[in-house]
Amino acid sequence: MYSESDHEFMLRSLALAQRSAFHATPNPRVGCVIVREARVLGEGFTQPPGSNHAEVEAILDARRNGHDVRGSTVYVSLEPCSHFGRTPPCATALSEAKVARVIAAVEDPNPLVSGRGLEMLRNGGVDVRCGLLEQEAADVNAGFFSRMKRGRPWVRLKIAASLDGKTALANGVSQWITSDDARRDGHAWRARSCAVVTGIGTVQSDNPQLNVRLVPTPRQPLRVLIDSRLEVDPAAHIFEGEGQVLVAYAVKDEARETVLIQRGAEILHLPGDRGKVDLKALMKALAARSINEVHVEAGFKLNGSIVRAGLADELLVYLAPSLLGEALGMVHLPALSDLAKAQRLKFREVAQVGDDVRVLARFVH
Repeated sequence: MYSESDHEFMLRSLALAQRSAFHATPNPRVGCVIVREARVLGEGFTQPPGSNHAEVEAILDARRNGHDVRGSTVYVSLEPCSHFGRTPPCATALSEAKVARVIAAVEDPNPLVSGRGLEMLRNGGVDVRCGLLEQEAADVNAGFFSRMKRGRPWVRLKIAASLDGKTALANGVSQWITSDDARRDGHAWRARSCAVVTGIGTVQSDNPQLNVRLVPTPRQPLRVLIDSRLEVDPAAHIFEGEGQVLVAYAVKDEARETVLIQRGAEILHLPGDRGKVDLKALMKALAARSINEVHVEAGFKLNGSIVRAGLADELLVYLAPSLLGEALGMVHLPALSDLAKAQRLKFREVAQVGDDVRVLARFVH
């Protein structure tokens, strides 16, 4: 059904989509390539919210290059939108441009679209196909798909550890296990996320800012602190720098609430079992704020709580070429008596970053 060149141009559209990773949120990351007779006429990717979508960018790029897109083939990594949001429907823009064919990688999971964009194109006389590199396209927008289909963000646990899987010394010291290169790479993953989540233990032991500093970024992700009893010091670094801070808590304390509000933080009361924050309710609340992708940088206790709650989707682990011996681990989970009950993951990528190794693995649910 699809030719070698179809695959080639769709791969290009996926690569373009990744170029919007830092700024597309809450919209999906989309890339678009317009082709005639194996020649690229124009290409584009999602611009910041309120600006052009990928398809319009590609049409404008073609026109700037002096090309008429009538009769061309369009490769787009996600179904063109069919509704008026901050911008008009992309399906309408393509139909009015008189393109001959549209090949979309995957249908848009947004209920406002969900096949309607493809139908609008067909009604406009465009030859439409969908499903080329479908899984790869969904992976580019794992967070958007998660929010639309599951009502919660895609959750990634980022961990820096020694080769024997230790994240901090027994006394809590953890800075710095990995190299400057790994930390810089970790900031790039922060930058592509919509929210960075940590726990009170990490704030008390490391006092991190948790914003993006080591790579350029057009925006700062929301910083979320899980602090059940509002024990955070108002002078903590997490309240400094650009970007918003949200503190999720469980136990009411009006005096401390007032102090944090005066510090500029937003507070969110989400009581759960045993005086802890309800993590599932937190993820639902973040989805309601159009948060697609959550990046967790926390200690082994909170990591364990997130995994046990079934909320973890992905592990991003940086392994340093060192051994720490008796020290704190990655994820606090109960002891097993049967290997068959182990939490399973699937490796997605293994790469060297400076002196360290980066491992990306997905949980098998």
